[in-house]
Amino acid sequence: MSQPPTPIPQTLPPIPPPLPPPQPQLQPPALLPANREYRKGNWTIQETLTLITAKKLDDERRSKPSIPSTSKPGELRWKWVENYCWAHGCFRSQNQCNDKWDNLLRDYKKVREYQSRSNASDSSPSYWTMDRQQRKFYNLPSNMSPDVFEALNEVVQRRYHNIPQSLPPSQQQHQHQQQEQQQQLSVAVAASPPPETTRESLPEPVMDLPAVSEGSESSATESSDKLDTGTKRRKVRNIGASIKHSASILAQTIRNCEEKKDKRHQEMMEIEQRRLQLEEARNEVNREGMANLAMAVTKLSTAIQSLISDQT
Repeated sequence: MSQPPTPIPQTLPPIPPPLPPPQPQLQPPALLPANREYRKGNWTIQETLTLITAKKLDDERRSKPSIPSTSKPGELRWKWVENYCWAHGCFRSQNQCNDKWDNLLRDYKKVREYQSRSNASDSSPSYWTMDRQQRKFYNLPSNMSPDVFEALNEVVQRRYHNIPQSLPPSQQQHQHQQQEQQQQLSVAVAASPPPETTRESLPEPVMDLPAVSEGSESSATESSDKLDTGTKRRKVRNIGASIKHSASILAQTIRNCEEKKDKRHQEMMEIEQRRLQLEEARNEVNREGMANLAMAVTKLSTAIQSLISDQT
């Protein structure tokens, strides 16, 4: 007798482990596709305020100690600003944002310095009471609005207060820290403390080092911004000189073309005059030839008639 087939055990596929929750990543807001159509032309007040807000948030983002400070070029920093502006209705590129920010800082400094002088002297009118012609007369920006000025003032003051004012420059600060460490070590050796006391007294200068790094980092950021601004100004001056040189060459070329055109027109007039003179001379020769031919025919007919009359 045949035995019934033994049942094959069914093995269930292993249950995959649950996926870990996605880790939050710091990234620029509202990343959009790279093929963007940027707006050109003059900046509106709303676009300017959006740019100022984006720059303020970018400064706060880069100044947080929790975020590791990686040395990124200025192009990537302004890409973050571009993404923020694009997400808030300001469709400008990172180069436009960078140039506009430099222009805003330059105009802000002019207005702030003039206002400080105007407040100290009663003879100078306030910037906000002047019209466009008066602002141009004092070599001031003609379209700075109070909202933009207040927003810029807030950003500049926030950046100024974030820098530790009591600290000297970075090199002097490092030297000062080294001197303090040497003094503490000399005092510790002279007093001959136990090893535990020495180990407890040493970490104090080490705890002050992060403040030094933060101050040096902020000063390095300010110096890099100033260096970028100076480099951009040199580029603008070089571009202006090149444009001026090209404009002079273009004007000289146009002048030479006009002179050659006048000379060619004069030559064409002389050639036309010569052609008319030749045409008139040829017509005169033709008239004289026809007159001589008619005279010869008349003489010939007269001679024939006289010959016929003589024969008869």
